[in-house]
Amino acid sequence: MTATSYAQAVRDSVTVHIAATPERIWELVSDITNTGRFSPETFEAEWLDGATAPAVGARFRGHVRRNGRGPVYWTKCIIVASEPGREFAFTVGEADKALNTWSYRFEASGDGTDVTESFQLKDTTALRLYWKLFGRWRGRTNHDGMRETLVRIKAVAEEPQ
Repeated sequence: MTATSYAQAVRDSVTVHIAATPERIWELVSDITNTGRFSPETFEAEWLDGATAPAVGARFRGHVRRNGRGPVYWTKCIIVASEPGREFAFTVGEADKALNTWSYRFEASGDGTDVTESFQLKDTTALRLYWKLFGRWRGRTNHDGMRETLVRIKAVAEEPQ
């Protein structure tokens, strides 16, 4: 697999329209303590190093139940984008060894916001091998999980306040 085809294969995104402001949705997504409400795999998350709010460089960890079944493990994350109402993104893994980047973008549209969740794996030998063996299934799991996450966010964001 060439570098270009690998880079195209190990990224995906899902967009859902939510009848709420970009700022409201960003608040829900960027508060990582909400992660367990929305994600089908990460059932809890907590701030690290005294962080209490989203900011570039802030660290947190997520408690993951891979594929909704297992294995179960903690993973450390670092926020790499934090623009209220526009974008929230984080890497999975330590700064110099990040394996994956998850991103949420918020675009005002009509009566609400188009929210796009995406992921992109880093290009490493180990991830190339993993993706060659399990990529088709993992890619489908990620795609379905992003859709489920956004649908859950939509349900909460559209509740009357």
